[in-house]
Amino acid sequence: MSNGKVLACIDASPILPAVCDYAAWARNRLQAPLTLLHVLEDVPALAENEMAGNIGLGDREFLVRELAELDEKRARLLREQGNFLLQTAAASVAGAAEQVECLQRHGGLADTLSELSGDIRLLVMGRQGSSSNSLRPQVGSHLETVIRTLSRPILVVPGAFRMPDSVLLAYDAGPSTRKCVDMLINSPLLQGLPVHLLSVGAESTTARETLSAAEQRLRQAGFEVTAVLRAGEVEQTLLDYADTHDIGLLVMGAYGHSRIRQFFVGSTTTNMLARTTRPLLLLR
Repeated sequence: MSNGKVLACIDASPILPAVCDYAAWARNRLQAPLTLLHVLEDVPALAENEMAGNIGLGDREFLVRELAELDEKRARLLREQGNFLLQTAAASVAGAAEQVECLQRHGGLADTLSELSGDIRLLVMGRQGSSSNSLRPQVGSHLETVIRTLSRPILVVPGAFRMPDSVLLAYDAGPSTRKCVDMLINSPLLQGLPVHLLSVGAESTTARETLSAAEQRLRQAGFEVTAVLRAGEVEQTLLDYADTHDIGLLVMGAYGHSRIRQFFVGSTTTNMLARTTRPLLLLR
């Protein structure tokens, strides 16, 4: 997480203010440029064949013209709405970032982010997009696709902004979580925040030694560290620990080993993202 910009995905969901606040926070911590992105999904044209039925040729031609005009008007209104959202979001972070770039693109969100990925240092997304109509916390389909395809750090925002004041790192000694430790040490994003290292698994000499090694690396880098090894079901143990210690930010590898690997590869990924009330930083 050393080069590039902070990129925040903007849409009309209620979580927009929190996405802006976390993006501004990350921008200030990283001292990186901030870009706000709004993607206009390709909306299918109105189905003229289905609507025309068996009406006469003249009426059909009139209907086709009317449908084309409606499509054009709809596209224009969507563009205007996107511009309004971007300008509103840019105004909300004006005090936190001297220059804010606003981008509006057409196409799929995952494809657009893949095209821009070379310049992304950190991606900030809401857990739930504007297309969701459920009152139950859930993970938007776009977010799931992006997590599985984008090889960039992703900060997932589940609710209202709270200044991160502590970090919980789910540690399993695999390559992904070792990379998390490297990120904590080398990136200014979380410098100075107390770190809780939590390894979920059975007590063993190996587990203790690997956890202690990570703890010492972080301490040598100047972090205040609490290292804990606990038995239990991974997802619930992480959530319970975060609640008990009022953790401000969760950090996890998108892929790992042992039991935490199961956590990220299967459907439990969606469950964890849906259940947590805290921002979640995912690393590949």
